[in-house]
Amino acid sequence: MSAVVAQTLHVFGLRSHVANNIFYFDEQIIIFPSGNHCVKYNVDQKWQKFIPGSDKSQGMLALSISPNRRYLAISETVQEKPAITIYELSSIPCRKRKVLNNFDFQVQKFISMAFSPDSKYLLAQTSPPESNLVYWLWEKQKVMAIVRIDTQNNPVYQVSFSPQDNTQVCVTGNGMFKLLRFTEGTLKQTNFQRGEPQNYLAHTWVADDKIVVGTDTGKLFLFESGDQRWETSIMVKEPTHDSKSLDVIQESESLIEFPPISSPLPSYEQMVATSSHSQLAMPQVFAIAAYSKGFACSAGPGRVLLFEKMEEKDFYRESREIRIPVDPQSNDPSQSDKQDVLCLCFSPSEETLVASTSKNQLYSITMSLTEISKGEPAHFEYLMYPLHSAPITGLATCIRKPLIATCSLDRSIRIWNYETNTLELFKEYQEEAYSISLHPSGHFIVVGFADKLRLMNLLIDDIRSFKEYSVRGCRECSFSNGGHLFAAVSGNVIHVYTTTNLENISSLKGHTGKIRSIVWNADDSKLISGGTDGAVYEWNLSTGKRETECVLKSCSYNCVTVSPDAKIIFAVGSDHTLKEIADSSILREISAFDVTYTTIVISHSGRMMFVGTSVGTIRAMKYPLPLQKEFNEYQAHAGPITKMLLTFDDQFLLTAAEDGCLFTWKVFDKDGRGIKREREVGFAEEVLVTKTDMEEKAQVMLELKTRVEELKMENEYQLRLKDMNYSEKIKELTDKFIQEMESLKTKNQVLRTEKEKQDVYHREHIEDLLDKQSRELQDLECCNNQKLLLEYEKYQELQLKSQRMQEEYEKQLRDNDETKSQALEELTEFYEAKLQEKTTLLEEAQEDVRQQLREFEETKKQIEEDEDREIQDIKTKYEKKLRDEKESNLRLKGETGIMRKKFSSLQKEIEERTNDIETLKGEQVKLQGVIKSLEKDIQGLKREIQERDETIQDKEKRIYDLKKKNQELGKFKFVLDYKIKELKKQIEPRENEIRVMKEQIQEMEAELENFHKQNTQLELNITELWQKLRATDQEMRRERQKERDLEALVKRFKTDLHNCVAYIQEPRLLKEKIRGLFEKYVQRADMVEIAGLNTDLQQEYARQREHLERNLATLKKKVVKESELHRTDYVRIMQENVSLIKEINELRRELKFTRSQVYDLEAALKLTKKVRPQEVSETEPSRDMLSTAPTARLNEQEETGRIIEMQRLEIQRLRDQIQEQEQITGFHTLAGVRLPSLSNSEVDLEVKTN
Repeated sequence: MSAVVAQTLHVFGLRSHVANNIFYFDEQIIIFPSGNHCVKYNVDQKWQKFIPGSDKSQGMLALSISPNRRYLAISETVQEKPAITIYELSSIPCRKRKVLNNFDFQVQKFISMAFSPDSKYLLAQTSPPESNLVYWLWEKQKVMAIVRIDTQNNPVYQVSFSPQDNTQVCVTGNGMFKLLRFTEGTLKQTNFQRGEPQNYLAHTWVADDKIVVGTDTGKLFLFESGDQRWETSIMVKEPTHDSKSLDVIQESESLIEFPPISSPLPSYEQMVATSSHSQLAMPQVFAIAAYSKGFACSAGPGRVLLFEKMEEKDFYRESREIRIPVDPQSNDPSQSDKQDVLCLCFSPSEETLVASTSKNQLYSITMSLTEISKGEPAHFEYLMYPLHSAPITGLATCIRKPLIATCSLDRSIRIWNYETNTLELFKEYQEEAYSISLHPSGHFIVVGFADKLRLMNLLIDDIRSFKEYSVRGCRECSFSNGGHLFAAVSGNVIHVYTTTNLENISSLKGHTGKIRSIVWNADDSKLISGGTDGAVYEWNLSTGKRETECVLKSCSYNCVTVSPDAKIIFAVGSDHTLKEIADSSILREISAFDVTYTTIVISHSGRMMFVGTSVGTIRAMKYPLPLQKEFNEYQAHAGPITKMLLTFDDQFLLTAAEDGCLFTWKVFDKDGRGIKREREVGFAEEVLVTKTDMEEKAQVMLELKTRVEELKMENEYQLRLKDMNYSEKIKELTDKFIQEMESLKTKNQVLRTEKEKQDVYHREHIEDLLDKQSRELQDLECCNNQKLLLEYEKYQELQLKSQRMQEEYEKQLRDNDETKSQALEELTEFYEAKLQEKTTLLEEAQEDVRQQLREFEETKKQIEEDEDREIQDIKTKYEKKLRDEKESNLRLKGETGIMRKKFSSLQKEIEERTNDIETLKGEQVKLQGVIKSLEKDIQGLKREIQERDETIQDKEKRIYDLKKKNQELGKFKFVLDYKIKELKKQIEPRENEIRVMKEQIQEMEAELENFHKQNTQLELNITELWQKLRATDQEMRRERQKERDLEALVKRFKTDLHNCVAYIQEPRLLKEKIRGLFEKYVQRADMVEIAGLNTDLQQEYARQREHLERNLATLKKKVVKESELHRTDYVRIMQENVSLIKEINELRRELKFTRSQVYDLEAALKLTKKVRPQEVSETEPSRDMLSTAPTARLNEQEETGRIIEMQRLEIQRLRDQIQEQEQITGFHTLAGVRLPSLSNSEVDLEVKTN
């Protein structure tokens, strides 16, 4: 084997005409066919893993994934023979589990497949003319049943199992809708078609016996047990605003819930061919997918309809319309949505709908978006990026950038990035593009269209032509390695142009046939060409003449290349060989081993060589070429490889083919040779931008800046108004509170006086009660003493009476004893006489018993003799009957001999069954022990399941509620994501603009910083002034209050002094009055002076307030840290819950598998009695009831609060990202979109949750 190895890295492409070409492996990973591989693509992390096709495979025809997501079945054609390969998806990497390729029946290819609900059986449909339906036990490669579905060569599009029953099968095709059941080793049809036959294109199971079917005339039918229950016709109407709407015109009865199982895809070519006779206005239903609320179906080109079940009635109505968006890069935007949706698939959580179309495109939409866009049709988005929908004809790469340029017969040019695996640029044209070449700098391309040769600029967001040449149908073009020249082929002539003055410097003529390949040598001094005329020429560009030539007319060359030293030319062509040519002669020919080489490429180091074949494989070999068959062959494409290239650093191999797919491969030499050193200079990041675009962007930036300034001024004005309003409100509130405090003080004083009065009253009342109690107590003591004396006298009288009564009772007792002894003697004499009489009677009875025993023995002997005689008579009677039965048995043996001769053909089958029974008996002994152990395991598992089901109920209820909350929050998140995407699209590098305006922006930023500093300083000054103003207002109020108090005091003092003056003639009274004035007013003056101490209290209050504010800030920081810790804990708990749910699902699957295995074993041991169907029907609903039973949730408010907090943090993170992007030097948002404030959204969310 060769030491050169290639590993698949990424693929750009889809094969949409493979049946059932897209489905979900889990919530993030989808599987789809591309080239001759199946790709596992992670939608979130953007990585790809590959499941290669079988060796010598000619392409995949159909796919099917098992319901438990463990197995993938692929239908292929390998060396003209059909084969089904089953892969185990759970292993890493995916490995082959079984290969079904030995068939006892005629088959050309398998066009549709389906796994049974328990993944044990596989259903496969063959193509006409056989049209056999095969029912496999695939793990044992055993065909359980086979039946021919159609005898009129009508195409069959889809087969499927019932989602709950392994034995029920549905088949749809042109003019056929059949339900079959597997019983007694055969598949028997259970329904009968009524009415006109339809071309049934797709179907999906609704329930155990209910199916929705779509036709090529836009009709949807619902069948229950083969009988039609509901019908809806979908018509396409021409609207007024350049778009088409779909209306449901007829509805009837419907049924309930649809399980989320995607319908497999029929062959698109067959459906178009068979439905070509139908009306063009009728939408064709190519795909149907069911989900919990209803189902989705394709409804004509570029449209998908969602049907939901009515709550009050039992029918379905159209709820949403989803369209494929118009592509602005398309040459004819009206045609971009004219592509049929061939397959639909819902994610396991039903949050995302994925669709594949007839133009090899993949689209997706989140279901929450369809709920937001009520009234207006929702639009799909590209799942990855736009892909080629036709064979790729041109492939090119460059040196300075990690770019790949491709052109295709779909009239498009696409620029890919093989480092990030993304689509950089994409544009469609009116003419087909046959060839393309990328300038080494990565800024220009030359493209050969059907009408002209165009030289184009690769701008940052567009591809623009700046020079056209009248070269028609250019099939090959190529830039030189230095980029100063480029060559273009026109028929059998090569035109060479310069990239400096864009003129034709030479035309190389000499080929007599069409030129198929051209290549430059390392120093661009020579050009090598090969064509269909069997000629390989080496041209000297300085003279414009041929230097060497090698002509072999029996070979039509497909591709040529040259070694790095330009000494040896390698050519491949139609004669199944690889030729080494040097000095106009063929040095050596290496056989291709029955395939045709279509392309060849050699590494820049000269150590590795790769060739592409007509069957889609690539071969990696080392150079110098070995004599033996030493190469590594890899499955790549599903069609002939058209182009192949190596990047300049020999790290990556690029291949393109007629299947429209582009593969990137990582190549290396196991011996450590052939790989160039790592790049000393990284890839260039420069892009081309036109002057008009720069001016437009500058104008937009100026407008946005002015708009920002206006908004700032408006916000400041609004803030001032709010401050004024708030200050007025604060004044009103303070006045109101002061008044209320004064009124409360007065009330408090009144209440105190009332309380004192009540205290005095209660004291007096208590003293009166105590006196009254003492008097009553003395009276009671006197009365009680008198009563005690009376009672004592009564006691003495009663004591005398008791003594007399006791003496009387003793006398009575002595008399009673004497009478008792006399009565006892009399009774003993009486009973002794009676006892003698009884003994005599007993002896007589014993003699009677002995006599009866003797009589009994005699009767017993007589009865035994009679029984013996009767037994003898019965024996003779039954012996006669036995002889009669033996004679009848002899007659029956004769009849059985005759029957054996009649059923000799059945005897062969019986012998086969006996052989199976013998093998089963051999296994029976081994399995008996296994059964016992399994029964014990089942009991343990039942107990575990019962315990875990209880926890599952709590978890599922909680998850269901959280999903509802997440859906509501997802709507807000989607709006923000959409705005962020728009902003990210507009935020792109403008480095040329940065160079021009860098100095101006720096000056403006410096001025802006000064303005910010001044604004912050002014704001601080304003706040200080406001605080001082508030303090002065408070002081002014206090001083005014103090002034009013002093004036009142002075007035009272004047009046009292005036009263004292009346006693001026009486010194003694005057002295007393003056002393009273002193005691009265000097103390109040002291109280007034104490008010001056309030300033010290204010200072102490301010100091305490600062201290509390610092403590509050530290507490806030602690709360933020603790909330982060709680959020991480919550995320961890959610992850643990997800892992537990996965483990529970695995245990359920294992339990179901063990139950079915036990049932099979019991059937083999003949222990079952038709009980299992009832048990299954009972266990299934019970499990459903368990999964749907409502359980009480714990800490609902706490959980919702945590979820809302997580969403807020996510929104805040996205806002920070937007601000960081806006703060990059020279970048500002280009749209006047203003995000809603986070505080308002938080309030809205809290209102909704409450």
